[in-house]
Amino acid sequence: MAIIALVSGKGAPGVTTTALACTLTWHRRLVLAECDPAGGSILAGYLGGALEGRRGLGEVAVAELRDGNLESHFWSQLVDLDAPRRERLLLPGLVDAAQAGSVTPFWQRFADFFGTLDRGQPPFDVLVDCGRIQVGNPPWPLLRAAATVLVVTGARLADLSATRGAVKAIERDFADHRVPSGNLRLVVVGDGHPKAEISKAMRLPVIGQLPHDPRTAEVLTHGGTVRANRPLMRAAGALEVPVHSLLERRRARLSWPTTEVSHAL
Repeated sequence: MAIIALVSGKGAPGVTTTALACTLTWHRRLVLAECDPAGGSILAGYLGGALEGRRGLGEVAVAELRDGNLESHFWSQLVDLDAPRRERLLLPGLVDAAQAGSVTPFWQRFADFFGTLDRGQPPFDVLVDCGRIQVGNPPWPLLRAAATVLVVTGARLADLSATRGAVKAIERDFADHRVPSGNLRLVVVGDGHPKAEISKAMRLPVIGQLPHDPRTAEVLTHGGTVRANRPLMRAAGALEVPVHSLLERRRARLSWPTTEVSHAL
């Protein structure tokens, strides 16, 4: 499925929670890359800061600056979320927003590399948590390289207002950079306006809806036992089917290459 980017507008709920729920429930091999310039949260939150030493996006960027060999450092920086299977992997995000400036020059390099992972042996899709679009330096190259961009929004009026601004910003950037149209979709979180009304108002298809499930969201945010039968996890798992279908149609339309690449696991 290649690169799937998740992003939200100001104040919208749950980009990281959504991305993590999908990573833990989808069936294909996945790398969840925390690329939010405001900083990552899974390492300190869901994983409880249990790992020793520095790990993640910032370390890969430092290595790339030092010797220009991102590929050789990338795999050593990943965290196995389903050990020891190495099928659900996490690239932790920045420790804090102050590091964003050191990573910004490498967003295109990351985008190019992530785009090769679905053709590797074994193949991996990449879920990219891009955070909120209103930050100072959004990871635009990652959004432009994504096979689809999932815009996470709440279902209430205030959420939709903020999401509308984010969608317009993405559409303007895509038009300026000649990114093919049709790869934006909405993921609605919680209760509020019906999906059909949201789709009509936002002029975008709603690809799925996640229920209000504070108990599971708390676990995904702060750690604990994830229960696969909880409403949020079931809905996140079901999201794989329409996303996969969308990307298969896009793959066929654009005739993506199928050259295999070896991964140093």
